Amino acid sequence: MPITKVKHKSIFHSIRTRILILVLCPLILMATILLAMLYYWTNESGYRHLLMKVSTDLAVANQSFRDTQENYLTELSLVAQAPEFRSVYLKSYSSSYTSTDINKPQSIALNNAHALALQSQLEKMQQESRLDFIQLLSPNGCQLLAPQNCIGSQSPLLKEAMNGRALSGVEIFDRAHLQALSPDLAQRALLTLSPTQNAEPTARLIEDRGMILHLVFPLVDQQGQVQALLSAGVLMNGNSTLVDHIKDTVYTDSSLAYDSIGNVTIFLEDVRISTNVLTLELPKRRALGTRVSEQVKQKVFINGGRWLDRAFVVNDWYISGYLPITDVYNKRVGMIYAGFLEAPFKHNFYRWMWQLLIIFIVIMAVIGLLVVLGAKSIFKPIETMVTVINHIRKGQRKRIALPANTSNELQTLSVEFNLMLDQLEQQHDHIQASADQLELKVSERTHSLNQHIKLLHSTREQLITKEKLAAIGELTAGIAHEINNPTAVILGYLDLLVAELGDAGKQVSNEVSLIIQQVDRIRIIINDLLQFSRPGEYTNTYTKLAINHVIQSTIILIKHDLSAKNILLSLDLRATTEIESNRQQLQQVLINLLMNAIAACDKQGKIIIRSRDWRNEGVMISVKDNGCGIPADVLNRIFDPFFSRTPGGTGLGLSVSYSILQGLDAQIAVRSKVNRGTQFFIWLPNCVTQEQNPEQNTLEQQAY
Repeated sequence: MPITKVKHKSIFHSIRTRILILVLCPLILMATILLAMLYYWTNESGYRHLLMKVSTDLAVANQSFRDTQENYLTELSLVAQAPEFRSVYLKSYSSSYTSTDINKPQSIALNNAHALALQSQLEKMQQESRLDFIQLLSPNGCQLLAPQNCIGSQSPLLKEAMNGRALSGVEIFDRAHLQALSPDLAQRALLTLSPTQNAEPTARLIEDRGMILHLVFPLVDQQGQVQALLSAGVLMNGNSTLVDHIKDTVYTDSSLAYDSIGNVTIFLEDVRISTNVLTLELPKRRALGTRVSEQVKQKVFINGGRWLDRAFVVNDWYISGYLPITDVYNKRVGMIYAGFLEAPFKHNFYRWMWQLLIIFIVIMAVIGLLVVLGAKSIFKPIETMVTVINHIRKGQRKRIALPANTSNELQTLSVEFNLMLDQLEQQHDHIQASADQLELKVSERTHSLNQHIKLLHSTREQLITKEKLAAIGELTAGIAHEINNPTAVILGYLDLLVAELGDAGKQVSNEVSLIIQQVDRIRIIINDLLQFSRPGEYTNTYTKLAINHVIQSTIILIKHDLSAKNILLSLDLRATTEIESNRQQLQQVLINLLMNAIAACDKQGKIIIRSRDWRNEGVMISVKDNGCGIPADVLNRIFDPFFSRTPGGTGLGLSVSYSILQGLDAQIAVRSKVNRGTQFFIWLPNCVTQEQNPEQNTLEQQAY
């Protein structure tokens, strides 16, 4: 028997590789843990430092925003106290002063000349300052130069300013208020909302409100009483000067490393109304009208908290800080943002980690090479033994020959191994000879055993079938005897009843006919049971038959059933051999098969009957339909007694047919596919042989 060949094991099963793994594994494991800890600590520490920086930046931006309010208020105070304006205002006040009620604030009524002078002075003050509007208000909050305009008179700043103190605060002006101040101001405040990734869905398309930095300075008379209010404001919608000033304050040239980009944004609710964040579509266009992410809005604007974390800003991730902005009513109306681009920091961090990883890999490679070279002298004798073993696996007869300078242990191992090979070869030759003899005997016994097994299976199936028929025959004989007697009595008394009733029985003639039909049906079922259980008793004398004539005479009996369902019957009758059989029994088998085919077909179905000569042994008949077919899981049960899938069927048609064909020494087989149809094959033997038709076909040629 040849030496069994086995597959060569991979390099990972060699001793050299295992020793290398044992040496390098602890080092690699330790280095990997150190790298992972270094990555975690560096990432966490760096991220904490970034959050600390953005927290500082946010505080500086918020303070710069507050300082800007104070600067604008200071600027308004300087403008209000300018000698030129004071002169025009005092002149208008001294000549137009009226007092109708000592309990009400004093007011002035301006003539046209004074109104024009004040209007001109206010326009000049606005042009020389950074303010978007300046208006002179009466103590009741209405415009002094247009008394009918009292929009915004309910502002808390106006009421507080009546106490003689200059104030500033954030207010939200609607479009009507902005239009009353200046149509140009209303147009500047108008922003088109842009779809923004991660933002909360909204149906709004535009933002027409304006966030105003509202400033109020009280104008007092010579007695120190507030005579009028100087109201001014700065529109923050699209105010790039304001937001760029805050950015320059927060992010100087050296405040950010790795070329990161810092930005500052002012939000009205969740809409960017002033920002230096740029869009990707137009790199020089500011992202006005874009919206903050839904997560940030929920925490900062809705809940009033502070956001210090990474956040998606327009088109990239930023280390971000957000604070809510409250108006003069102490309501949250927007947010202020400060943050810087995250990507440069991450890129630099990953580049540093890659460099560290490359250094680690180079060190591991050098150490591994040194270990391999140092262990080569140990592995060489072992590899020689492995080479000899591989040759032996291929059927060659080799022996191990090690160099003289090999260590004693390996030399002793090679000598013992060679002795073992000698013994194994002797045993192998003996076993091979015995195995050849054993294989020959096993082959002979296996062939004989297979023949006996086939015969045993065939005998067992026949015994089971005969036991079933015997049991059913005994049962059906008793049932038939017990049922036939009552049915005969019923028919006899029905005849007597009809005779006694005479003409009076005509009223129930239909019911009597129905009873007789049902009794006849009982007798037919009993007759089928008896014929199935005792087919030998119903066998008539065999006569020579032309099978094509038997088929044609049988079709006449079922023509009505074919017409009822408009089923097309096609005949392909080519058998020429006459057989010796029983005509009535063959007709019963054909009728059962055709009735089953009719039941399986829908209206306008098709049935094909074929006959062929069968290998000089008889004839073959096939009945094929295109009906619903028989499922594969029940195909082997269709010849069982009382098994039926047809509503109202007794399950005896195919069983009786099978029993009849067994009595005629015939064979039956079936092939079926669901929704494609069923085909039954019958082989009828005969000792009479005639010239065979050259167009005969076998079972396989007629199957699907």
